[in-house]
Amino acid sequence: MQHVLVATDADSVAEEVFAALADDETKVSRVRAGADVRVAVSKLAPDAVILDLQIGNMGGVAASLDLRFEAEAGRVPDTRILMLLDREVDKWIAKEAKADAELVKPVNSFQLRKAVEALLAPPAPQNLVP
Repeated sequence: MQHVLVATDADSVAEEVFAALADDETKVSRVRAGADVRVAVSKLAPDAVILDLQIGNMGGVAASLDLRFEAEAGRVPDTRILMLLDREVDKWIAKEAKADAELVKPVNSFQLRKAVEALLAPPAPQNLVP
């Protein structure tokens, strides 16, 4: 079973994520504050984290960077990160925050499911023989 953690203080965003992803094969958990992301990742070891760009008390950028630095130090598991952005021009923010993928809100269930599937898909095998 896959486990996805969503970090948002917006109920509408959380409802969209749960509707799109929660099923017999995917468990979805939620935190409402960016400062709670690291603790939740440590406890739950999700396969992916969905960070809303605008989260109360610690935004998605800070939460993403915190996860990356903590993973590099070996204090939390390395986790795939999808950032939910407010505008198309914010895509550079996601790259600077070391997110693995991004979507611009509003997102629909189909977009979200496809993005998480791609994020969690195993890498394609490399053909090493020319």
